[in-house]
Amino acid sequence: MPSAGAVDTIELQRIVEVEDDNWWYLERRAILARELCRAAAAGAGAPGRAGIPGRAVDIGAAGGGNTRVLKDHGWRAIAIDNSPTAVDLCLAQGINACHGDACFLPLPSGELDLALALNVLEHVEDDRAAAAEMARVLRPGGAALVAVPCDMALWSAYDVALGRVRRYSRRALTDLLEEAGLVVDALWGWNVLLRPLVRLLRHRSPHCEDLAHLHPLLNEALHLVTVMERYLPLKSRPGVTLFARARRPGASAS
Repeated sequence: MPSAGAVDTIELQRIVEVEDDNWWYLERRAILARELCRAAAAGAGAPGRAGIPGRAVDIGAAGGGNTRVLKDHGWRAIAIDNSPTAVDLCLAQGINACHGDACFLPLPSGELDLALALNVLEHVEDDRAAAAEMARVLRPGGAALVAVPCDMALWSAYDVALGRVRRYSRRALTDLLEEAGLVVDALWGWNVLLRPLVRLLRHRSPHCEDLAHLHPLLNEALHLVTVMERYLPLKSRPGVTLFARARRPGASAS
């Protein structure tokens, strides 16, 4: 990620410490895994289409948890982050990684099948440049999966502490991706059930930390809530996070 709002070394270390067990990271990786399976199933029998495991980039990879999911699903993935610490953490796990800025990706144009930007764009001052770079590196028909914090009504000291520049409405995220030349195929809210609690806690206390080491029972309870949400018709409702699935036009969508 770019230096504006980049995750610092201490925060990166905290992410690595908690992401294998923390409820939020567990479910975000599960969403990514489901999206990869969905895309692969839709592209079955059509070599070269987005969704068939090919080349992927994880932009703002931090500790590399999402890059590992890509690798586990057969993708040839590279992690990119502007933090040398993040790059070193990825390399130490056997992840192909390099230093780079979301607004100036060190990648050729039009060669990737998939780009991830999960909780990255909100840290970037020039998010239009970052979205355009994501579109640039995708081949025609290539897919992008984006996650951003939802709704400025939830803005609090927590966002400031994490170095965020903004939160997004559905319209704002759609416009951003479309202006970059991408076609938005799906847009949905996540952590809808927990939104009222999150809003209450973050507005009440500037020290609310989602990444803190939680009591195992609380961590499991929060994870169960997010699992339950998978089966409820809530994706059109506002949540804490907003996901978008998009593609570069020029070939059939997977």
